[in-house]
Amino acid sequence: MADYVGAIDQGTTSTRFMIFDHGGNEIARHQLEHEQILPQAGWVEHNPTEIWERTRAVIQTALNKANLTSADLAALGITNQRETSLVWNKRTGRPYYNAIVWQDTRTDRIAAALDRDGRGDVIRRKAGLPPATYFSGGKIQWILENVEGVAEAAEAGDAIFGTTDTWIVWNLTGGTDGGVHVTDPTNASRTMLMDLETLDWDDELLSFFGIPRAMLPEIKPSSTPEPYGMTRADGPLGGEVPISGILGDQQAATVGQVCFSPGEAKNTYGTGNFLLLNTGTEPVRSKNGLLTTVCYQFGSDKPVYALEGSIAVTGSAVQWLRDQLGIISGASQSESLARQVEDNGGVYFVPAFSGLFAPYWRSDARGAIVGLSRFNTNAHLARATLESICYQTRDVVEAMRQDSGVTLDVLRVDGGVTANELCMQLQADILGVPVSKPVVAETTALGAAYAAGLAVGFWKNTDELKQNWNEDKRWQPEWTDEQRETGYAGWKKAVSRTLDWVDVP
Repeated sequence: MADYVGAIDQGTTSTRFMIFDHGGNEIARHQLEHEQILPQAGWVEHNPTEIWERTRAVIQTALNKANLTSADLAALGITNQRETSLVWNKRTGRPYYNAIVWQDTRTDRIAAALDRDGRGDVIRRKAGLPPATYFSGGKIQWILENVEGVAEAAEAGDAIFGTTDTWIVWNLTGGTDGGVHVTDPTNASRTMLMDLETLDWDDELLSFFGIPRAMLPEIKPSSTPEPYGMTRADGPLGGEVPISGILGDQQAATVGQVCFSPGEAKNTYGTGNFLLLNTGTEPVRSKNGLLTTVCYQFGSDKPVYALEGSIAVTGSAVQWLRDQLGIISGASQSESLARQVEDNGGVYFVPAFSGLFAPYWRSDARGAIVGLSRFNTNAHLARATLESICYQTRDVVEAMRQDSGVTLDVLRVDGGVTANELCMQLQADILGVPVSKPVVAETTALGAAYAAGLAVGFWKNTDELKQNWNEDKRWQPEWTDEQRETGYAGWKKAVSRTLDWVDVP
């Protein structure tokens, strides 16, 4: 068998290709950003053609860096930004419209209408999700209703939908020449269209959005011995490699963090924050604003479920300091600037740029900086930004404890923001539990590689994967209980100031 497994990680701001060996060690990577298209307030789009071009480029460059070819890869896994939705013509391969990104809020009227007439309760029961702008169903409806010719093409079977995993698999396996139209349960469970129990598209849910079933990809396990398809010899890999693993990015990080036992949790710090708690083979219905989602399904095994707390803006709040305010020149400078002060100086920043996600689900909220006095400096704002990442995580941890009865002993963390030592120390302080970072911080790509490699026998079982996990660093809480509770009370007060800002019809 070949010595390596490849993983495409198609994220919100960039696409990367990584190659791993049997020990889960990184052999090579290449990463390219793509444009964030912001046509108007609340709208966020990506160019699907640019994403595919970036995917081709990162694969070719990473292979070249490592002096490898497709023959060196036992399998290929894919992980992706999940709810981002695109519709394209299967005959021409051309997208009808830009991909509508998970952060986009243009579907707020659609989401609000679902809750007014009781359809929202059906979606919660069947799909495990609250009606929200976050998920794919409303985005597909918007495209069908607002982009000329799509509704007719969908009825004729020519217009097809996918999240970015589906788009990439379709292109890798031939596109207009026999491209495979497929997704996995972790991505399908983010659409408001899949029944959590049957792992199939639900006709009643489809009817809520006016979506023809023929638009949707086939749902297959997250790790499958019978590959979804083979890469084409004329594609970026230059040879045939089985595509045998697909996981939405946060579920992939959960697999990469080897959270295979109920009660184990990880938090990924990226554009947003996503905390997942493995709840085993039975879905746990949240009463506290969390999502019930599929964690993974390996082969013919029962699906494993998770509770998820999705936070829209965390790492992107640091980007906002850089790009919109210009008070830092790079993400790493947020730490050195924040270290210039001992505390937040009474300042709280709630980055509700696109409303608040878990556990609030308030699309009427907007960002706010509160508690300012003339004493405050840009250093206080930088620190408040890092604290906002950690306080939003505490909101979700509290909701998980109430739903599941699980009190965390340790929080496993990964993603780009974990490079910020101050932020991770603040996370331990604000939660009051240790924070643990693995040696391989890019657990999202690693999880996709694990799913693909398990399918083809590159790894025998999940016990082998657990042996690959090693801790790099642990942060212990240093705040007193009084500091922790006073700080959190201030945060809750700040959140209350962001609500009812936008009139949602």
